[in-house]
Amino acid sequence: MRLLLLKFTGSLLASLPEPLLRSIVWILGGLLYFVPSSRRRIIRSNLHHAFPDKGRDERRKLGLESCRRMIETGVFAIILPFLDEKRLRPSLDIPEESRVHLAKLYNQTAPTIVLIPHIGSPEAVTLIPLVYGEKLPELGAVYRPFDNSVFEKWVRETRERFGVELLSRKEGFSRGMEILRGNGVLGILFDQNAGRRGALITFLGRIASATDLPDMLARRFNARLIGVYPKRTGFLRSQLVIDTITPRSDSAGAITLAANEWLENLLAGEDDVCSSWLWLHERWRTQNRAHKRFRLSQKRNLLDLERGLRGWKELPRNTRFWVRMPNWLGDVVMALPLLRALRVSRPDARITVIGKGAFLPLLRRFGVADETLSLPEREAPSFRFFHRLRHKYPDTYILLTNSFRGDLEAMLTRCPQRFGMIRSGRPRPFLTDAWRLPPEIDENRMHQTCVWERLFRHFGLDSDLDFSPPEYRTGDESPSNRMKFIVGLICGTENTPEKRWPIAGWRALIRRLLELPGAPEIRLFGTAADREITAEIEEIFPHEPVIDLAGKTTLDDFAVELRRCRVVVCNDTGGMHLANALGVPVVALFGPTNPRRTGPVFNAPKTILQPPRCPPEGGGSMDSIEVEAVLEAAKRHL
Repeated sequence: MRLLLLKFTGSLLASLPEPLLRSIVWILGGLLYFVPSSRRRIIRSNLHHAFPDKGRDERRKLGLESCRRMIETGVFAIILPFLDEKRLRPSLDIPEESRVHLAKLYNQTAPTIVLIPHIGSPEAVTLIPLVYGEKLPELGAVYRPFDNSVFEKWVRETRERFGVELLSRKEGFSRGMEILRGNGVLGILFDQNAGRRGALITFLGRIASATDLPDMLARRFNARLIGVYPKRTGFLRSQLVIDTITPRSDSAGAITLAANEWLENLLAGEDDVCSSWLWLHERWRTQNRAHKRFRLSQKRNLLDLERGLRGWKELPRNTRFWVRMPNWLGDVVMALPLLRALRVSRPDARITVIGKGAFLPLLRRFGVADETLSLPEREAPSFRFFHRLRHKYPDTYILLTNSFRGDLEAMLTRCPQRFGMIRSGRPRPFLTDAWRLPPEIDENRMHQTCVWERLFRHFGLDSDLDFSPPEYRTGDESPSNRMKFIVGLICGTENTPEKRWPIAGWRALIRRLLELPGAPEIRLFGTAADREITAEIEEIFPHEPVIDLAGKTTLDDFAVELRRCRVVVCNDTGGMHLANALGVPVVALFGPTNPRRTGPVFNAPKTILQPPRCPPEGGGSMDSIEVEAVLEAAKRHL
């Protein structure tokens, strides 16, 4: 029934005047592009990834024209059986330079493999014997057959009517190899969506899976390689273009890379050719299975070869991973090892971190992100802010937060993959994929970073976490700043009084520190909310080198000041984690909070002090920590 309907439609369209047929194609192509659908998003996302430097209007023009040409290609395939030779001949023009290439095919003493990209209509290529009019060697073309046997038979008869023999992929390639042995020509419609059987390459800056069949056949039969495509010259009109493809080396896989580089240059070099390519397909959907998303997993991997042949120091970073950072400084710092491991595990990832604006300069300095997005300062417009971000087309959104609001914001970006962790009793319906925290994990005994590591490994992370302090990229590296005898004290904890060591303890510690040989300079750090505490501490040292910097530095300045310290004595607060990440020795005072879960994580000198008889998971009083114990711990790091 469907075949009869298709034949009726083809016959009807073939009988229409060309201006009317062109109008139908123009309207249908416009509907395909403008009517909201998943397909429309694929087109726009593909173009945005491939040409990020083009303006939105320019990409819109390309996408719209691509949709219209795709409809035109489909119409040509349907009406082809109902057009006689007289009406078909003007459909393909073979210029003189292409005729020279075709003449060489007939006179050659070696086989040829023809690579046919998804540019224009593949049916136009089957017209070569009709339009050329001269003798050609034996021609075969590998194609993907249709599931419906009746429909398959009709299509084959249509496409083979002028002498190109179609070879089904399902039936093997024995006939194709026979053609090559006889110095014939074998055409292969190649693409970048070969799934697990293909070889990993980059295509237009993104990881793709390319068929390596042409590479294997060309090397086996010592075949020459040419690229052929019909370049559109008008409605249902095209001109045959033939290019010689030369690989950069004799290595296995070099032909696969050369073929895709040739196509890449065609698409990037001319908008008219670019518009004729089929942008509707999800060609880059390889490596997107959720449980393997955070690593590159493929039997055939040509990425190292490609990097060497192209002279790249690293792979292009154009797979867009967005990471929603936690809302507290300490949690942000504890997440740094995960971002570093993700960079190693997915070297093609362009990592964008989303978080509070105050934290973003730190993340840029630590070099863990390619791009940062600052959360709106006011809550009201945040949903609108995230909805606008849908035009940036993220690929995967990783949430290190556990809020309904954060999940909803992620959904508004229309990111196709949204990953997070689900704890018992806290459903997260806006996630597409989630790791459920196993009941056997006791979060009181496992560090927060290790919990996040389990989350990342669930999604395929295969790199070890690096707990060495990351490089902090700043221009202030003078030795004089490193050699000063400075002791930093972080006396507050924002709005959590029970985590604070008493003011009397800080005063007594400062007195003892000032008695040390060489008397260090004491710097008091904190936020504006800690000013009342630091001012009360400083006021009894009017003639001593005690400097109150609480609330007087940006977070970036705070990091620079911490790096100048010989040791930092602190409560359990974000500054403790930052000092530890900077490689500064810390003496961390824990009372009610749990150092097993939120202690400093980086491999820098650190001492954790808890009250006497306090359980390792915390629960003691800060008042019980003795000044002498803190002093001795600090002296060990001086």
